[in-house]
Amino acid sequence: MAEIDLNRETIRFLIERVREFQTRDDIDFDDEPDVDEDDWSGEVAVNVATDPYYQELKTTIEDLEPDQQITLVAVMWVGRGDFAASEWGDALSEARRNWNEHTAAYLLGTPMLSDYLAEGVEQLELEEAA
Repeated sequence: MAEIDLNRETIRFLIERVREFQTRDDIDFDDEPDVDEDDWSGEVAVNVATDPYYQELKTTIEDLEPDQQITLVAVMWVGRGDFAASEWGDALSEARRNWNEHTAAYLLGTPMLSDYLAEGVEQLELEEAA
């Protein structure tokens, strides 16, 4: 089980709320954007900037400490397959190198974010034992 610097309840909350946000009929997330990921994330942020779901999620992520945001990005990357669970330290190091004040927009602009977070939680065995 990976050691993380983020409350598991926060991750579960984000997974649920992101899933609600990204599956709404009035929000369109293209699984294969035609532009590079950073530009596309920014475009999504502009298109939904006034959406209350987006604002709640953005505020929740921005209120996390930088180390917690870094952890969230690393969990997403493991779930997306960029890193294996056995490469958790590498995923954290890479997320730390790339951290900036646009982390919320980056995460929320990622298609299938809730699925990637859920998969990352599963792969890293972050679910608490029942």
